[in-house]
Amino acid sequence: MLRTIIIIILSLTTVGSAVWGYKENQDKNAVLIQAENSYQRAFHDLTYNIDLLNDKIGSTLAMNSRKSLSPQLAEIWKITSEANTDVGQLPLTLLPFNKTEEFLFDVGDFAYRTAVRDLEKKPLSEKEVEVLKTLHKQSGEIRNELRKVQNVVLKDNLRWMDVQLALATNDEVGDNTIINGFKTVEKSVDGYTQSTMEAGMGNRGPEKSFRYLKGDKVSEEEVKKIASNWLEKVDPSKLTITKSGKGADVPTYTASFQSGEKNGYIDLTEKGGHPLTLMISRPLKDAEISLHEASNKAVKYLGGLEVEGLELIESNQYDKLGVFRFVYTKDGVRYYPDSIVVKVALDNGEVLGLSAREYYNYHNDRGLNDPEISEEEAKTKVNPQLKIQENYLAVIENDLKEQVLCYEFLTTMDNTTYRIFINASNGDEEKIETLKEAEVKFNKDV
Repeated sequence: MLRTIIIIILSLTTVGSAVWGYKENQDKNAVLIQAENSYQRAFHDLTYNIDLLNDKIGSTLAMNSRKSLSPQLAEIWKITSEANTDVGQLPLTLLPFNKTEEFLFDVGDFAYRTAVRDLEKKPLSEKEVEVLKTLHKQSGEIRNELRKVQNVVLKDNLRWMDVQLALATNDEVGDNTIINGFKTVEKSVDGYTQSTMEAGMGNRGPEKSFRYLKGDKVSEEEVKKIASNWLEKVDPSKLTITKSGKGADVPTYTASFQSGEKNGYIDLTEKGGHPLTLMISRPLKDAEISLHEASNKAVKYLGGLEVEGLELIESNQYDKLGVFRFVYTKDGVRYYPDSIVVKVALDNGEVLGLSAREYYNYHNDRGLNDPEISEEEAKTKVNPQLKIQENYLAVIENDLKEQVLCYEFLTTMDNTTYRIFINASNGDEEKIETLKEAEVKFNKDV
């Protein structure tokens, strides 16, 4: 009898293990399939957008109506933005592709700058027409190379997951058709910088990320201590440390932990050990503290950064979380690119999230020119139907990725709050943000 019971238990255990293993394998396969589908979609979207970009530039060269030219150039800017997004979704972190990304950036930059000016008063110059011809030729070469890769991908049913594995393992043995194809695309752009500079466009690629970071390199042991402190005293011995691979925009260490229903991670820069991103996940209970109390927790937490001049500008509540946005302020000027977001649990005041990537990417001592228009002149540029509540000087990043000094006006109309930015040099309306009234705090003493 006992033997029969033991056999039954062992049989059930074996079956259970098999079912569990099958289920886990199915889950892993589902994740891999989802990732592969995302990569395939991004690649084919990229190929389509480059094809479309070449056609649009060609159409621009054929246009004679300045009225049609501005919308066409704006469309080119939009396409380059979408193409760059597609590139960012592909597993090319370890594959140098910066020349192509700079090409897309410069095409969009040229198109936008030209589209927003008055082409009736300042039409395209001969030099700019030559730039367009250069861009048309170059985009055609990139299009042809991508089409070749696309043809092979579809014909041989190649997988992007294999590309990711080959890049991560430096595998030179397998079929790396996709990798070789993208290397050819990158090579085809080699002569681009020189030719565009000669054509008068110049090289205005994206600026290097995190070039203002300060501090010495930190060791893995130092990372454990720093991470433990930011994760509010998680035992350093419980942390798993991994280092970013080649190709990352900034070398980092990631410290992660798992403790029952609670888990989380923090990304720290290798240079200086600065916290970029922190995320902690756990079940949340009903709110026990107010948004004001939670904001004080966030202010105290950021004291660990040893940074002066952080100002709380927004306090929002999302269910059981308080979300607080801070910006760097100096000499009465708000620097919106230098921003930090903190998430605080409203059940016990624990910090569950931190995003400081923008702050460490942009923060530096800037030299600002004085405003060329007065505050009163700037106010005349605001819609007269809006009621101005407060105003500041602020630095923001515009559509051209340029940092510009603006007058910032917090305004209201019909129970809606707007943040209006007026360029302090020329009076242009740079940006408008719509805010929920409950999310804005006009009281600086929060």
